[in-house]
Amino acid sequence: MAERITVGSIDYSLYLVTGRDLLPVGKDYLETLEQSLQGGVTVVQIREKNADTAEFLKIALESQTICRRYKVPILINDRIDIALAIHADGVHLGQTDMPVSMARSLLPKGSIIGVSCNTKEHIQTAVEDGADYVGIGAVWGTLTKALTSPIIGVRGVGEMLKSLDGTGVRAVAIGGIKSTNALRTLHGTISTTGHALDGIAVVSDIMNSADPLASARSLSSTIRAFKSYSAQVPSASSVLSPEHTAESIKTSVSSLLGIIKSLKPLVHQITNTVVTNQSANATLALGASPIMATASAEMEDLSRVSGALLVNMGTVTDKEGMLLAGHHANLHRKPIIFDPVGVGATTFRRTVANELLNAWQASVIKGNAGELGALANSEEVKARGVDSVGKGFADPASFVKQLALKERCVIILTGITDYVSDGSTVIKLDNGHELLAHITGSGCMVGTCVAVFCAAAASTVEVRTDKKLVDGDMLSGAIGGVLAVTVASELAAARPDVFGPGTFLPALIDELYNLTPDKVIEQAKVEVIE
Repeated sequence: MAERITVGSIDYSLYLVTGRDLLPVGKDYLETLEQSLQGGVTVVQIREKNADTAEFLKIALESQTICRRYKVPILINDRIDIALAIHADGVHLGQTDMPVSMARSLLPKGSIIGVSCNTKEHIQTAVEDGADYVGIGAVWGTLTKALTSPIIGVRGVGEMLKSLDGTGVRAVAIGGIKSTNALRTLHGTISTTGHALDGIAVVSDIMNSADPLASARSLSSTIRAFKSYSAQVPSASSVLSPEHTAESIKTSVSSLLGIIKSLKPLVHQITNTVVTNQSANATLALGASPIMATASAEMEDLSRVSGALLVNMGTVTDKEGMLLAGHHANLHRKPIIFDPVGVGATTFRRTVANELLNAWQASVIKGNAGELGALANSEEVKARGVDSVGKGFADPASFVKQLALKERCVIILTGITDYVSDGSTVIKLDNGHELLAHITGSGCMVGTCVAVFCAAAASTVEVRTDKKLVDGDMLSGAIGGVLAVTVASELAAARPDVFGPGTFLPALIDELYNLTPDKVIEQAKVEVIE
């Protein structure tokens, strides 16, 4: 009998849960298992919900022989007797299975015990009971088993991981994870305290694959690249750091403006009906090309050719299009700018925003105090329709920094003073004119301009990697989009032909068109405050 794996030496990165019922017609189970191990699977859990004891025992022994050949630990789902019979490395228990303490008393010393968890309370109990790891899920919808608990969502996992801070208990996410959402899962589940998953558990993406070797290899490559990157760069998505000066930020933004005018990126926008024409004109004025498309059937094709995606929730009549657009943008590593217009106004909008942010990873989220407060479930500010009411956040810099960490993206808080953060750096911007508040859709125009600048930022990356959902300086893109509108608004308001909102709007489009890198450097009021 080969030596059992010790708890401390386990690599949970790519955790395979078996399911023979998922095998393609004519595909052999043991062949699939061996190919998955060759592709990079690091832990195997044998799950046999419908097999009798004799059949389960036979499958477990045959699986163990292969796993031992590759020095990969084998765990048994639920069945302590099977684990004891084959001298397995451990067991995985559900919430209705044998208690951890009793399983520990029956199993050999050093056995691995994992527990399925769907709530913070489950995790806290598992830690108290002495579990070695927890399986958190379901993260996504899954067809491999009937769900008896709510789907947690990617962002919910991050909140739950904080319960493991300082415990030494490891964590894997499970439920609907596959190659198309693995990076989103790894990226989006990191907690605000920096606690990350130790691995992802996969079922159908390998077991149902005609080429399990390639499927496992693809997942393993994504995991390794992400972990390597995360160890080096704990912040969200920027190359800027606190030591950068206001002048260096202005230089970076002005450089992006030059790239926009040179490359003329295509910017896909799903926006509200009130501002569609206005946003398209702003895009053209900066030098980019707009495409305003909402049909679900177009989203995959558009994700290949566009430089960035803007999703504006002003009129939520095309949720399916928003979901698909973001999904495909993530797959093609295109920046997604999310503008949750009026999210605090209704329960429906809050539900849709939550669904969107769990379905795909935003690169930048832009909103006023009321909108971002609603996303963060803050009681500090209130929303009235699409507007904020009250005094705003007492410490806006800390708020945007914490929300950026929570959402794993750049956050823009718009107002009289704008704040931008990637979770590490906080930038304060003091440009703008009061006439912006007197025209419809000025905030939506900011979202459009941010998308244009982020498209330029992403276009500067020569080599794409599997490390991040989006390559490129999204913080500079976010700052650039805000400054484009606010600097142009000051220039427009100062014109002798502007007498009020009616003459200000066309003048604003003119000044976006006439904006130059030198004007940005000269006019921008930028302060690095953290």
